[in-house]
Amino acid sequence: MITLSEKQIINGKNRNKEYPSFKGNALTAGAKVADLFIKSQENLSSTRFIQDTVTNWAPKAVFARSKADFAEMSFLEFLESAIFYFASPILGEKLFRNGLFKNFAPETIKKTVNEQIPKTIEEISKNTTITEEVKKRAISTKAGIILACAAIPIAEYTLSFAKNLFTLKTFNKSNFNNIANLDKGQNEKEDKAQQERVENNSKKQLKKAAILSIAGVAAGTTLAAIGHKSNALQKVSKTIINPGTAIATGIEKIGIKNNKLKNILSKFSLDFANDKGKLALGKGQLALTAILGLFGYSKAAEDRGKLDVAEVWTRVPLVVFYTIFGSELFEKGFTKILEKRNKFPDLVKKTAEGKLITPTRAELPALAEKLAKAKQTTPAKELARLTKEKAFIQGVPYAFSLLFMGFTLSAITRLWTQYRYNHQQKEALKDVLNTKNAFSIEETPDIFKSFNLV
Repeated sequence: MITLSEKQIINGKNRNKEYPSFKGNALTAGAKVADLFIKSQENLSSTRFIQDTVTNWAPKAVFARSKADFAEMSFLEFLESAIFYFASPILGEKLFRNGLFKNFAPETIKKTVNEQIPKTIEEISKNTTITEEVKKRAISTKAGIILACAAIPIAEYTLSFAKNLFTLKTFNKSNFNNIANLDKGQNEKEDKAQQERVENNSKKQLKKAAILSIAGVAAGTTLAAIGHKSNALQKVSKTIINPGTAIATGIEKIGIKNNKLKNILSKFSLDFANDKGKLALGKGQLALTAILGLFGYSKAAEDRGKLDVAEVWTRVPLVVFYTIFGSELFEKGFTKILEKRNKFPDLVKKTAEGKLITPTRAELPALAEKLAKAKQTTPAKELARLTKEKAFIQGVPYAFSLLFMGFTLSAITRLWTQYRYNHQQKEALKDVLNTKNAFSIEETPDIFKSFNLV
């Protein structure tokens, strides 16, 4: 499960193409390193995919407990990152918006409709420069794309079942105790019935995912094609895009009037993020995908043993929370601390609305020029300082993600699972010794002797 900043996840394609390049002599060696880090945080999705996948993969690789554990963890991390980084831009933006659904509108308004799709319902509805037909087509097409992209959260849910099947076919293992090497090399005998259950259920879930994904594409295509013709379909479209608003309105209609609840519910949206006119994974989509991933992890773990389920529920809920809320809260909290302590005042600014903002990498050269004039220094000197400070502002949350959500959480999870296994074995031995047919010392399996109970 992805653990890095939600901003990094939902940005989709990046703005780096528009960034002015720094002159070679503008930065010192240290500042150049800092600039490379900043650039990596604001880079193309392909670079972010590589960096974040390795960052999330490395801690788990360090604590891998067996070849099978390492292989299936790698399988999950790389495919999961691909889902988060490439699915929305490829499916939503290229395949549906600029591909299959683009030609549903008449030639005379095709371009206008397409330009409105990344905008919110409110922006589309309040636009006085476009016709009602354009508005309706844009809204229904947007909803159709969301339905057609149902394959994204479905894929995240199903990924754990694909991982189970991968491990079974590659290593002939379905018992989590063996996969995680909890018995330190004294592998338990694989249960053929369990292996059949893992295989059958995994294939069943993959087939179900394919059917649901195809159904989503069919429903989305229908809505994009004819959704503008009916007020009822327009209402359906708006509900698909902003289900929270529909729920809040429904609750109010039945007599429950709570403005705070209404505001909270209204914020839940399945709309795409608008990345400079392109569709990227939205916050609501991120939340839905991450939560479904948690239940997919858990359900797939049930086929492989109680300890697998316990490990999932020890680690993944924290990862999901951090992915959806924690990273943003930590980044905002850290920036607030800097602002209160008057650290990096040239970078950490408060808007008229009280919101804290920091300039992007693209804005640093212009800011350096301005500060150089005010302080009577050189732009190069100011640019080097600003670059290092911005790298620090971005680097602390990143380091927290890597050290705590990566190495620390991975280590704790694995130690806790091993503890559970050892405790389970001790309890099993005690039960055996309390029966009439208890083992003699000579007959006791070596794994039980190691606990000094016999």
